[in-house]
Amino acid sequence: MAKKQSKKKDDKKKKWYAEGLRFECTQCGDCCSGAPGFVWVNEEEIAAMAEEMEMEIDAFEHQFVRQVGREKSLKEYPDGDCILLGPESRKCTVYESRPIQCRTWPFWDSTVKKRGDWKQACEVCPGAGTGKLYTFDEIELQRKRKSV
Repeated sequence: MAKKQSKKKDDKKKKWYAEGLRFECTQCGDCCSGAPGFVWVNEEEIAAMAEEMEMEIDAFEHQFVRQVGREKSLKEYPDGDCILLGPESRKCTVYESRPIQCRTWPFWDSTVKKRGDWKQACEVCPGAGTGKLYTFDEIELQRKRKSV
């Protein structure tokens, strides 16, 4: 057990965000729009979103989910916006049950690997770099969570 704790401390020393990072979601919708991509979802997430929208799972899946190889992703509008982003409100219509991929933003490997990556995230996300201070351990927990 001591070896595991020692490794954890060594990892923390190596990470540029060892003192934590600030983030507070403003629900601006910017992370839900832009270039086309994928929001990977699993069966549990699909069921939770369907329940929040008071829909049958099959109906929700038919309307909002696409098959990509062996995996499933939320559909998008032609401009790249997530299909669950309200066109008028610009807010997530299933915010309380949004997928893990969405819940863990901005603590993705691609945004915390280097200080410059985080700086870029802060430039495009009004909530990144402000609000609640997440500890190193909280960031690592979010970074390692996976949907699929």
